[in-house]
Amino acid sequence: MNIEQNVAVYSQAMNLRIQRHQILASNIANADTPNYKARDFDFAQAMQKAMDGRPNAGGIELARTAPAHIAGSGQGGAAQLMYRQEVQSAVDGNTVDMDVERTQIADNAMHYQILTQLIGDKFKGLRNAMASTNS
Repeated sequence: MNIEQNVAVYSQAMNLRIQRHQILASNIANADTPNYKARDFDFAQAMQKAMDGRPNAGGIELARTAPAHIAGSGQGGAAQLMYRQEVQSAVDGNTVDMDVERTQIADNAMHYQILTQLIGDKFKGLRNAMASTNS
């Protein structure tokens, strides 16, 4: 695996982590919205699709309300959004469980931080290798 491929893997993983963070933050922001259904995606599956070169697999088509509207695929990345399994029923139909969301967002942030450290270490190693060959 060359440098570009190696960095591309890290880059794709970081993009998915950012996307997941936005989804989890949206869940938290809508914790008090009646009938809001918490969303998430399977990171491992999304990463596999991205690495297989199928970044838009499983997306949905956008509805067009007028013939003049531009057709869109509604596919913003490799992740296929799913509704989170309801843990506890709420009277207002909201499925956001703040404990689950906080745990997931902390886990996602930790994985993102690990990725940034790995990328930093990779470039540090490259700089050291180039410096030693130039001396």
